[in-house]
Amino acid sequence: MKKLQLILMGLLLAQVTFAQKITADLLIKSATIIDIKTGKLIPNQGIAIKDGMITAVFPESQLSKYAAKQTLDATGKFVMPGLWDNHMHFGGGKELIEENKNLLALYLAHGITTIRDAAADISPSVLEWREEIAKGKLQGPTILTSGPKLEGYNSSWIGDIEVGNTKEILAALDSLKKIKVDFVKITDNTLSPALFLESIVLARKAGYQVSAHIPSSITMEQIAAAGLSSVEHLGYALKAGSSQEKEISQEVAEGKLKGKAFNQKVMDTFDETAALATYKNMAKHGMYLTPTLSLSYILAYFEQDNHKNDDYLKYIGKGLQQTYVGRVKRVEQDNAEAIEFRHQLFEKTVKTLPLLQKAGVKIMAGTDAGYLNSYTYPGIGLHKELELMVKYGLTPLQALQASIINSPAFFHKTAYGSLNKGKKADILLLNENPLNDITATQKIYAVVAKGTVLDRSTLDHMLQSVEKKNRTEN
Repeated sequence: MKKLQLILMGLLLAQVTFAQKITADLLIKSATIIDIKTGKLIPNQGIAIKDGMITAVFPESQLSKYAAKQTLDATGKFVMPGLWDNHMHFGGGKELIEENKNLLALYLAHGITTIRDAAADISPSVLEWREEIAKGKLQGPTILTSGPKLEGYNSSWIGDIEVGNTKEILAALDSLKKIKVDFVKITDNTLSPALFLESIVLARKAGYQVSAHIPSSITMEQIAAAGLSSVEHLGYALKAGSSQEKEISQEVAEGKLKGKAFNQKVMDTFDETAALATYKNMAKHGMYLTPTLSLSYILAYFEQDNHKNDDYLKYIGKGLQQTYVGRVKRVEQDNAEAIEFRHQLFEKTVKTLPLLQKAGVKIMAGTDAGYLNSYTYPGIGLHKELELMVKYGLTPLQALQASIINSPAFFHKTAYGSLNKGKKADILLLNENPLNDITATQKIYAVVAKGTVLDRSTLDHMLQSVEKKNRTEN
């Protein structure tokens, strides 16, 4: 009897002790946290997570104060917020919806916990995935999407909203509001310069962040004054850095300058002093820029690596691979002179990257991965993008900031960017320190997505599952 009483007292004491502890769904222990804002390493930390949010970050000496359903040992690991791919595309038509859906696993398996879909022609499906992921019904990265983008009449893009006057712009914005897009995307295939600028102004008045391609007939000063939030693709920064930008814009508007002659003049007249002045004005207006170096690099040096034997293709559906063909055929037709010219153009363009950083323009990391964009892969592509950013002038810390800090800042989302109380529990655990070598972002030990642990075994299984689906579907 006495023995039974002692046992009962012990159980009661254990229950009382547990009740007195701070409870969590997940505890990460022995973590070396990377402060992405400062580059500081903070060793021996514990992270408490509950309901998909970080509830506490504390010295490991306080670990005994917490009790959790699950504990993840991060001894020897480097821990930071999950990565963002701030420019990708779902698309290719209804017949490729499942192939696009398979890409969700590729992002999580590579530590990318948020993606920005910069216009899609399968928006109903993307919007459905966005909501299912947010509610925990579908596994995938958080999706932020523009839905269909704004364009002019008879554009070459599929699935966009074509506008030709103020009334139609307003109607388009109303339609985007109804489907609750996260931002507005505008391109200039057939949209007139005047309507392009007006679209920016009206979209900003409607409360949206606006990203865009830049018409060659408009100066960056005009774009900044109109209120554009982000420039998509680095190539536009090269023209903006010309000492003759206004004259070039006018020649384009008059139909006197295009193609190779345009690119040559832009290269010949690029001036670092003029560029810095323009870039500082962009920064003054709070503009962001997403370089998307990957596709440009792949196409510029395609003769050195045609990527047709990439092992990663096993994760990409045959239908999506077929959308690569158009760009590939164009570059395969280039002669030696054309190949040399595209090398020169790329190398000249990437010189603008550190200048933009120096001027204070916020750089966002994005790949342009998805349909159409040849061999720029969802998932691993962002890691290659970070490598290119470092190769061409950013520090590893600046490249990480472009993904982890600047991307959520673009959306004014404050629950991301660091590992602190009140932040989303989207976390990447690495085997090596990416501040020393940016390729360490690929040495993934585990991912925590919305508070759920995806260990290395789970991540590998996710990749294998995508590969198997592609074999089955194709």
